[in-house]
Amino acid sequence: MKIAAAAYPVDWHDSWASYADKLSAWVEQAAAQGADLLVFPEYGAMELASLAGAEAAADLARSARAVAERMPEADALNARLATAHGVHVLGASGPVADRGRFVNRARLFAPDGTSGFQDKQIMTRFEREEWGIAGAAPLKVFDTALGRLGVLICYDSEFPLLGRALAEAGAEILLVPSNTEAASGYHRVRIGAMARALENQCVTVLSPTVGAAPWCEAVDINTGAAGIYGPPDHGFPETGVLAQGAPDVAGWVTARVDLAAVARVRAEGRVFNHADWPQQDLPAKGVEICHMRA
Repeated sequence: MKIAAAAYPVDWHDSWASYADKLSAWVEQAAAQGADLLVFPEYGAMELASLAGAEAAADLARSARAVAERMPEADALNARLATAHGVHVLGASGPVADRGRFVNRARLFAPDGTSGFQDKQIMTRFEREEWGIAGAAPLKVFDTALGRLGVLICYDSEFPLLGRALAEAGAEILLVPSNTEAASGYHRVRIGAMARALENQCVTVLSPTVGAAPWCEAVDINTGAAGIYGPPDHGFPETGVLAQGAPDVAGWVTARVDLAAVARVRAEGRVFNHADWPQQDLPAKGVEICHMRA
C-alpha cells in the first residue's frame, strides 16, 4: 500500500464551502499520487472554529464548542471523500462532546462507508489544565482491508504501554496524528513514534499541523514534520525512516509499505523486540539497589 501523511496548515475559512474545497483538494491530491491510506493531524479540525467567527475562534471554550458542533458535517465530508476516491482516511481530530465533557477524537473512514473512532487517552497539561479536554477509553484496533491499524493521538505515542497494547491486539500500523507548538514537542512525538516502531516492529505514521493560526488560541503556533517510520531491520531502511518531510512545510509525505515486511521482520529480524517484550517482566525480576557510596 501507499501511505500519505499530511503536514497540514490550520487555515481560516469564511464559509463551509472554503473548508470543503480545501479538504477535497488535499484528499484528491493524495489519491492522485496513488495513496491508499491518508492520515490527517491532531486538532487539524480546529480550523472549523473560524466558521463561528473571530471571537469564538479566539476563545478556548467557545472554539471547542464551535468545532464540536461542526464535526458531524466534517465526518460526513470525510466519508464521502473516502468513498469517492477509494481510500482510507484518518480525519483530522478535534473536540467532540461526550457525556458532558469534550474529548479529542479522530475518526477513521473506509471506502465502503464504514467508520470508527479513537479518542485520545492521555491529556497534555495544556489540554487538561487550560482547555478542559478529557481523556477517554478504550484503545481500538481497526481491522481494515489494508491491515490492522491503531491510533495513538500525539502525546499518547510517548507512552510505550499504549503502543504495546495495540501491537498485542494485532496492530501492524500505528497512526500518530499530532499537534505541537514547540520544536521540542514535535521531537518528543517523533521520538515516541520511532520508538513504538522499533519496540513493536511495526510501521508508524506521524502527521502534524504546521504553520501559524494566530486567530485560534488552541492551535496558534504549529511546529512539525510528517514522517513514516519502521524498525531499522530486515526489509526496512537502516535509519528506520521510510519517509521524512521538511520541518514546517505543508504537504503530503508518502511511502510504500508492505505489511509482509512487518510479519517478516517479526519472524526473521536480527532482533525480536516484538517477541522479546515479555522478558521485561520487572515484577518477577525486581530491581535491586546496589549501595556504592563511600
